Amino acid sequence: MTSDPRPAPADPRRRRAVRALRTSAGIVTACLVAWLLLAYALFYNPPLRTVGTADAVVVLAGAAGERLPAGLQLVKRGVAEELVLSSTGLPGNSAADALCAADDAGTTCFRSDPLTTRGEARAIAALARDRGWDRIVVVTSTYHVTRAYTNISQCSEADITMAESTPDLDAVEWLGRFVEESVALAAALARPACARPV
Repeated sequence: MTSDPRPAPADPRRRRAVRALRTSAGIVTACLVAWLLLAYALFYNPPLRTVGTADAVVVLAGAAGERLPAGLQLVKRGVAEELVLSSTGLPGNSAADALCAADDAGTTCFRSDPLTTRGEARAIAALARDRGWDRIVVVTSTYHVTRAYTNISQCSEADITMAESTPDLDAVEWLGRFVEESVALAAALARPACARPV
């Protein structure tokens, strides 16, 4: 009597479970790759227009050591005569806050309430309306360009051109920014900073 060398047939339930697991893993992987590609396009390489002349160059708060030099360079190039700084009193904004404390004639400072991009969007819209600005250039970190533009355009009818300052981040830090900005952008789209532009 010889034994049958063929393996016993696999349990159909087990086969279905393995197939479902593989399908799920494939879907999750595809979604992750799609999100990474979209995040790269929106936060690492955001679409930017050429910066022309404007009524003001606005530098958003945070990472002032990176953003402020970019804003100052634009003013030096003659993009606008007025430099507008978001002041917070927080450590990450100390360079901009120091310039605000100097009370320079060519610099306007504002403090948003709340101290968020949404608060800045409302404050910028009010400044643009009150001062009759038609065109503004807004400086922020590369990863923040898309969300900042979304928030500000929800609040202001001014022509907004975004200008990026390049942060010094490693791959893990960029990934963290991708996650943070994805969530914040989704929130900005679901709950606009302003009900209508002013």
